Amino acid sequence: MVNRFFASSDVVFGNEAIRELPSMLKEYGAERVMVVYDAGVKMAGIAEKVLEQVETAGVQVTIFDGVVPNPTNEAVEAAAALAKQENIDVFVAVGGGSSIDLAKAANILMTNPGPIGRYGGIGLVKNKVLPLIAVPTTAGTSSEITNVVALTDTQAVCKYVIIDNKIVADKVIADPEFTKTMPPSVTAATGMDAITHAVESYISNMATPLTRYHSLKGLQIFYKYLPRAVQDGSDMEAREQMMLGCIITGFGFSNANLGLVHGIAHTLSAHFHLAHGMANAAVLPYVMEYNAESCPEDMVELADAIGLPLSGDMGKDRYLLSEELQKLTKELGIRTLSEQGIKESDFAMLADDVLKEPVLGFNPRQNITRDDILNILRKAW
Repeated sequence: MVNRFFASSDVVFGNEAIRELPSMLKEYGAERVMVVYDAGVKMAGIAEKVLEQVETAGVQVTIFDGVVPNPTNEAVEAAAALAKQENIDVFVAVGGGSSIDLAKAANILMTNPGPIGRYGGIGLVKNKVLPLIAVPTTAGTSSEITNVVALTDTQAVCKYVIIDNKIVADKVIADPEFTKTMPPSVTAATGMDAITHAVESYISNMATPLTRYHSLKGLQIFYKYLPRAVQDGSDMEAREQMMLGCIITGFGFSNANLGLVHGIAHTLSAHFHLAHGMANAAVLPYVMEYNAESCPEDMVELADAIGLPLSGDMGKDRYLLSEELQKLTKELGIRTLSEQGIKESDFAMLADDVLKEPVLGFNPRQNITRDDILNILRKAW
């Protein structure tokens, strides 16, 4: 069997890595740069630090700070319109998945016709895009190194993805210092997002030996260091390991794809604007419990990798991971669906929409029914 594994980003990793930004811009011959970030990045003082480095490169700077969680088509179109108006030649995206995804999507429209929604799917971007430098400030989405953009279509009320190798950030500046300002709740949510990526990609029906290696290693790192980072945000060993784990996991899931957890999370975010990591974390243990009968050996391998005690009874051991994930989400303060504002009366509508999600095709357990999803939602509620 022939397997493919795509990775293209040039990653600079470590404290003070942001100092590499001016030389990167000069390498591209940049003259007009758009810096993309959200209000949280600005309030944390990170945007100012990045802008200082950009300005030392002697370029004209345009700022787009209208990023919102679960970025919409409208926000992407607005950013692209401003970028075209200012004739920018390089993007610098600063923040979590929302900022980086928005920049990746706006970049598509610089060299490809709109609207952005026409690129939902796999491999639909025809023309090469402009250079993009990603500066992540969270450790969870892996958007800085993936070929994926997740957007919200407010008209269709759904979340969709654009997957294309052309949109990957050309360079990544992974500076763990930038994650220190994340509050515990955001650290927990983004960390559980990464754990979801690791677990779902490991059991994906598109997984290969190369993707599984990255998924397994990423899970081990986050299982060890996420509780430490949530407990003490100034623990720089934990912060650095989480940022490293995020990159490692991203290489795995961007090649293997994801599954039912993300199908449910996309739907929750589209309808109720739940934070992506929180939505994933709330349903992750129960989807893994549901999937266990279809991939028991994989579940045992994952449990063994994080040191859970195996009994030798496959019938019991395949549920160890889901049980541990339930404990971990409680330890980290992940809110249940009811605590996030979801009502039981919403379940039927949500289940119907989840069944339309393309990522279900990569889930190890197929023939997913409406009742299956309703049962998972009840357990997560």
